[in-house]
Amino acid sequence: MKQEQFVARHQQEWQQLEQWLQQRAGASRGKRRRPDAGDPGDVAFPQRYRRLCQQLALARERGYSPQLVQRLQQLMQQGHSVLYRTPPVRWRRALEFLVADFPMLVRSQARSMWVALAMFAVPALACFVVVQLYPDSVHLLMDNSQIAEMERMYDPAADRLGRDSGTDWMMFGYYVMNNISIALRTFASGLLAGLGTLLVLLFNGVIMGAVAGHLQQIGHGDPFWRFVVGHAAFELTAIVIAGGAGLQLGMKLLAPGRRRRIDALVEGGRIGARLCLGVAFMLLLAAFVEAFWSSIAQIPAWAKYSVAGVLWTGVLLWLWRGGRGGERAD
Repeated sequence: MKQEQFVARHQQEWQQLEQWLQQRAGASRGKRRRPDAGDPGDVAFPQRYRRLCQQLALARERGYSPQLVQRLQQLMQQGHSVLYRTPPVRWRRALEFLVADFPMLVRSQARSMWVALAMFAVPALACFVVVQLYPDSVHLLMDNSQIAEMERMYDPAADRLGRDSGTDWMMFGYYVMNNISIALRTFASGLLAGLGTLLVLLFNGVIMGAVAGHLQQIGHGDPFWRFVVGHAAFELTAIVIAGGAGLQLGMKLLAPGRRRRIDALVEGGRIGARLCLGVAFMLLLAAFVEAFWSSIAQIPAWAKYSVAGVLWTGVLLWLWRGGRGGERAD
């Protein structure tokens, strides 16, 4: 076979392989989003690499031009480094997800996130104001036993804030389970056409606003704010993100576009699952801060608020700037 015929037969295959190798190299330098594990190029690469080795051997055997042999040799070397490279360390991939992929994914669902924030924050602020103006209205939202428990937990004379008893480690486990269960409920309720997620956000916003308003009104506001201000940066933000994940799932159900509804739901579930991984990490940090820092009553208010300012700034900068410069996450 003449060289011209050989090149014409395999040229497109070489170009596709060159392009794929360039994409892989770009991903390793952080210039592009890393291909998914199920990328068809990843699956087919070993077979394509073996064909390239055979084609290089034929080119050498038939005495084709040195330029062609050199091109195939370079392709083979690049492919060899990809095929036989050391697999990436898992902790490094997890770190990349938390630092870059997760905030990019949150920003890619910006509309759902803003709606979730409004459905949580607006009822909370409204209930806080109403309870300030009409103190007895708190009894319409909470029963007397719940109100008494809140007053006892945030009594200015208490040694520990936000709880009656329990060791730090025991409360840490409780906070983890409680917060993650709320987040998962918020996300999974999106399957009810998004209505379930809206109700969960609304309910939590109303209760939080009522509790804050009542404690502020009776003079227990200082211990309450000193308790919640630190871990709220992680906890409240995570709940809003879980709500946004549930809302985008509901939108996939209501408005699948040109895709089949089941395909749209699968995509929404995949996005939501990745968002929930980041939410679980945030709630783990929130539980740690809540158990070992927020509950200490002896720490002065200026220290609590200073640390809270650092945490809030860090969380917002992370979600706003994390992964900038990379491609948009799916």
